[in-house]
Amino acid sequence: MNLYIPKLILKQFSRLLIFTALFCSLVVGTIGTVSAKDKVRVGHFTWPGYGFLYVTQEKNLSPDIDFEFTIIEDPIQLFSLLSSGQLDVVFSTVEFGPIATAEDMGFKLISFTNLSNGTDNIVVRPDIKQASDLIGQQIAVMEGGLSQIMVAIWLEQNGVSVDDVQMVNLIAGDAAAAMTSGQIAAAELWDPFGAQVLADLPGARSVSNSREEFWTKTGLIGDAIFMSDTFTMKNRDMAVKTTKAIFDGVEYWRKNPVEAGKIIGDAIGFSEEDVASILVPTEDNGIYMYSLEEAARFCGVHPGEAPFGQPNGQAEANWNTTNDWWIKFGFMTKKVDFKDGTDCALLKESL
Repeated sequence: MNLYIPKLILKQFSRLLIFTALFCSLVVGTIGTVSAKDKVRVGHFTWPGYGFLYVTQEKNLSPDIDFEFTIIEDPIQLFSLLSSGQLDVVFSTVEFGPIATAEDMGFKLISFTNLSNGTDNIVVRPDIKQASDLIGQQIAVMEGGLSQIMVAIWLEQNGVSVDDVQMVNLIAGDAAAAMTSGQIAAAELWDPFGAQVLADLPGARSVSNSREEFWTKTGLIGDAIFMSDTFTMKNRDMAVKTTKAIFDGVEYWRKNPVEAGKIIGDAIGFSEEDVASILVPTEDNGIYMYSLEEAARFCGVHPGEAPFGQPNGQAEANWNTTNDWWIKFGFMTKKVDFKDGTDCALLKESL
């Protein structure tokens, strides 16, 4: 998965803050509202990796919390609601953290939740035999998202400067169509779009897949949990309970993948088959969900090594790499400290 951040992100974000009340009508449902429970407002866009609180709610794993869910496909709108205090929690991809911190938007990244373990590909058309063949060519990415970083790193690893290619800002579905029709030379695509292009365009191939050791060990391509500062500071106990509830949902799914997959699919409109192909409870191809302990190790607040050979505290290196690329691409002008933009202590308090 990749988060889209337009070049005029900060202007758009400011404009969106004015109209956040309009988005409240997009709340798509609250499961099992009980007045005696504490309400926690959760936002996400449509992706199985964000569905574990639906499992927690359905299986009554956190009986004193009523989770109210808002699904909005534009993550910038979700972050606007989080910043304005109309959401407590947002699930999204990881890369917005440094920007939010630089602009003091009033929320923090509290945990990395999973990494792409084979669901993202850089796909090239048949005539592209090596990276240098892409010089002067168009490559589709979600500009300002993880896909742009993945492409940039792969190009540099293969001796091509990002300045020597033309990155075209296309959402995944449009990028897949442009690839199949021959309009662009390459694209970063996550499943099911990457698999579709590889099946529909004879001779197309993947030149980099997120299951490769570089991507899994760095954990660059993944998702995160963001919480508002108001929620974590003024209602710390509930923030801790919510953090634990998320990973309780993950653990229930790990033990009962078919049942939990159906709950997630029903909640977000995915088939059971699609959920099962994306959420894999082992280190096999899919997205790998961290346990609470693994997430805490990745953030450096619990002893031990994280999965895939990730060193303890790898999250900080991940953050710094993302920050560096945003400066290179002109989305940011300065470095921001990992500790200023994260609250990984919630993970430690949830153990």
